[in-house]
Amino acid sequence: MTESVSQAIDRVGGAIELLRNAQSRPTIFPVTPEFTNWRSEQLAWRTSVALLDQSHHMTDLYISGPDALKLLSDTGVNSFAKFEVDNAKQFIAVNHEGYLIGDAILFYLAENTFDLVGWYMVLDWVQFIGETGDYDVTFERDANSLMRAPGVDPVSYRYEIQGPNALALMERVIGGPVPPTKFFHMATFTIAGVEVRSLRHGMAGQPGFELFGPWAEGEQVRNALIATGEEFDLVLVGSKAYSSANLESAWVPSPLPAIFTGERTAEYLNWLPAARAGSLAGSYVSDNIEDYYLTPYDLGYGRSVAFDHDFIGRDALEQHAAGARRTKVTLVWNAEDVAAVQRSLYEPGTPAKYIEFPKARYGLYQVDRVLADGRDVGISHDAGYITGEQVFASLASIDAEHAEWGTEVVVVWGEQPNSTKPAVERHRQAEVRATVYPAPYSSFARENYRKD
Repeated sequence: MTESVSQAIDRVGGAIELLRNAQSRPTIFPVTPEFTNWRSEQLAWRTSVALLDQSHHMTDLYISGPDALKLLSDTGVNSFAKFEVDNAKQFIAVNHEGYLIGDAILFYLAENTFDLVGWYMVLDWVQFIGETGDYDVTFERDANSLMRAPGVDPVSYRYEIQGPNALALMERVIGGPVPPTKFFHMATFTIAGVEVRSLRHGMAGQPGFELFGPWAEGEQVRNALIATGEEFDLVLVGSKAYSSANLESAWVPSPLPAIFTGERTAEYLNWLPAARAGSLAGSYVSDNIEDYYLTPYDLGYGRSVAFDHDFIGRDALEQHAAGARRTKVTLVWNAEDVAAVQRSLYEPGTPAKYIEFPKARYGLYQVDRVLADGRDVGISHDAGYITGEQVFASLASIDAEHAEWGTEVVVVWGEQPNSTKPAVERHRQAEVRATVYPAPYSSFARENYRKD
């Protein structure tokens, strides 16, 4: 019998205890780590064109039926008033108390047919609401390759083409002009004799296309892209570089979902398999799980909230919108302090927590303290190195009064006490000075990400 999250919490004595000492590994991207080296691969989406394989690390939830759009509207904070076939959007869901459960990309594939793609947190919530509510819908779930049954192929391939040479490459490989397509809209064209659907996308502000289709045709499409890409300096990008791309676009991939308290959560945690509970890492420690919750506004999602329809958590979210809130920023870590953390590995005594490059997250939910004048003013999420900027940085949600560019803060790195997660060695905490910058950090990304 599969253990539920509720049963796992009862077994260990609490949600925080379960998450803090979860024995699951940190997030794994089950594709080649590096084709060349992650530094050069990071630069590719800025200087030439990058090919990234997204076929394996995300989950697809295919939702179909007469009530599919109603279910999405009932669970999403976004507006669906003008949502049409061949559109996509960043789908965002909150719990009944208005706290963030998560986000994913929603593709409107055909009438009454959708594909919700991304981390499983928000997908699980939507499926639970659909299965336990009065909705005429069906679900087909294609888990990521780590959770998929052995020997079973993905339903779809999914490739990302990004960089200043992306448009020229696409025009060459399809043999003509790319159809004019607005940001987060889809088009269909032919590559290597097969029909390919494309989402007009962008990463770090660069031109981009997300290509997808039936898995059986994926290798044929990939080979054509690689062969044609030689003259455009195409670079194959592995999982190390790809996992750090969000630092440039300022997307926080896995905030802790607000599923452990509140209306219907007891029922939900009994429905949810324990394997999808996740793991909690970082220096921020509280006995109250709700202290880890975020609102959409804390992550800069206010532009996506639309109070033009009824949805789960609407009334509570309206109150959050009117109240004090945090601002998403980039924190650039002090180079000398980062070096001191690394140098501690070679010094007597207990070293500081190891900093992985290019991505330093060591739990699914990374939550580190951010201090100003010795008091907590926010939390730091993902952290890592950006080759194009030559900085070590993290994305953070901090109080608005400390969010002005140039403000000096401190990130507390490492756990105290140390948890028993597999990626956590015996270590001491360290304070790292950091400077507040906008999110995205790159001016090119800020000015161009949604320009079209």
